[in-house]
Amino acid sequence: MAAALTPSLIPRSPALQGFLCGLSLTAGYALGGLMRLIWQTLELPRFSESAQRLLLQGAGLLATGLVLASLWLSLGWQNEIRQWMGMAPEQSGRLIVVLAIALAVATVLLLLSRLFLVVAHLVEGRAKRFLSRPLAWMLGVGSAAFLFWSIGNGVLLTRGLTLMDSAYAAVDAVIQTDIAPPADRAKTGSAASLIGWQGIGHEGRNTVAAWPNAAEITGLSGVPAQEPIRVYVGLNSASSPEARAELALAELLRVGAFERSLLVIATPTGTGWLDQAGMAPLEILHGGDVASVSVQYSYLPSWLSLLLAPEYGKVTARAVFRQVYGHWTSLPQDQRPRLFLFGLSLGALNSMLSSDLYEVIDDPFDGALWVGPPFASKVWRDAVTGRDPESPIWRPVFRESRTLRFANRGTGFLGPDEPSQNWGPLRIGFLQYPGDPITFFDPESVLRAPEWLGEPRTPDLPPGLRWYPIVTTLQGILDLVTATQVPPGHGHVYASADYLRAWTDLTEPVGWTPDTLARIEAVLSERGL
Repeated sequence: MAAALTPSLIPRSPALQGFLCGLSLTAGYALGGLMRLIWQTLELPRFSESAQRLLLQGAGLLATGLVLASLWLSLGWQNEIRQWMGMAPEQSGRLIVVLAIALAVATVLLLLSRLFLVVAHLVEGRAKRFLSRPLAWMLGVGSAAFLFWSIGNGVLLTRGLTLMDSAYAAVDAVIQTDIAPPADRAKTGSAASLIGWQGIGHEGRNTVAAWPNAAEITGLSGVPAQEPIRVYVGLNSASSPEARAELALAELLRVGAFERSLLVIATPTGTGWLDQAGMAPLEILHGGDVASVSVQYSYLPSWLSLLLAPEYGKVTARAVFRQVYGHWTSLPQDQRPRLFLFGLSLGALNSMLSSDLYEVIDDPFDGALWVGPPFASKVWRDAVTGRDPESPIWRPVFRESRTLRFANRGTGFLGPDEPSQNWGPLRIGFLQYPGDPITFFDPESVLRAPEWLGEPRTPDLPPGLRWYPIVTTLQGILDLVTATQVPPGHGHVYASADYLRAWTDLTEPVGWTPDTLARIEAVLSERGL
């Protein structure tokens, strides 16, 4: 439990900290029980009752003191992270809440474990009549495990997922009263559009109506701008991924998207959300001369979408890419826009899966910006594994940066050691924060320290962050859940300033100076992007 109070990548609320401590306390108790069982099974020498009592009392006092000291220190650890992220500090009253929740969680889990053993012993007792003791014990444990799994999976999980599915479907169907259908006939959802306003869903309507428009871009740049084209096809716009992809291409053709300078296939996250902090800087940099297309594949959060329908995002992303890329390659090279891919989180993962090298090697698209790639992303993992051994995992150098480049918070893809002319015609950029648990979660941290905790250590990690067996993995799982509950520029919330640098290096827009880029960065920050 003391180790669970140490800091991780994301600050924890008192409720989550208490829950984590309860889990860790139970895990420690279970580990102690397992060691005792092994000791008894091997028939190792036993201590006398008085010696056992002294050992238990000493261990109990030591553990209690360690937990209380760690509990007191945890307030400073958490506030250190919160201060660095610009969040309000926690008060000392949180310590009581943490301890109460930890004890409650541990009590419930221990009672459930006792119930598990009661069921196992009941089955074992009956089975001994016709089976040997080891087989009866195995049958008892197996039966209890099956019963608990059936209840958890069939009753709690299934009903919980059904309720969440219904809730998110209802949210997706709600039409915002503060967003009217566009009057501009060139916009998705207008009266002239091939895609109905209702069908594009909640996140689609937010995307179409998002800031900035042509007038706002003109006000920022001082140069007349075009209205950005944003094509969005919702989950209910057509019956299948292929049909939605065909509809997306038809809408792109209707609004003249292939006549723009840049065309972006922007793959959304699980809910259909598209990060406007990522798209707005690109539209500003190119004076609105940008068309983007997004096709929704789910209305569930990314983790639920990945759990319930992991292939659906990939199938949709591939269908969209084939439609758009197929038409793009049919155009003369001097009469078509530059084509880029974009995705954040699960959107980045599915965007990576939308094409393969053999499909595009003869006529590659221009590049991609993949942000906060999940730790399971094969393309990202292969690049990190195959990096220059002298480069850190949080800022890898892969094959002399000829195709793949990495950027962090406050950095771009180009620098003294990474000049633009050395970046090939196909430019792939990974924007990742060293403190993003969705990118750097390591399941193997159960038994070994994750590589990102090694040297050289990024300054984006809390000074008190250390590796502890089992506990670090539990902390990482909770960090995954809370990775977006932090201010922009931290965790899994990518700031518009970093998007601005990334798109500037990737697309190299003309007419911008460091001063004007700084002014745009300030405006984006004021808008909370």
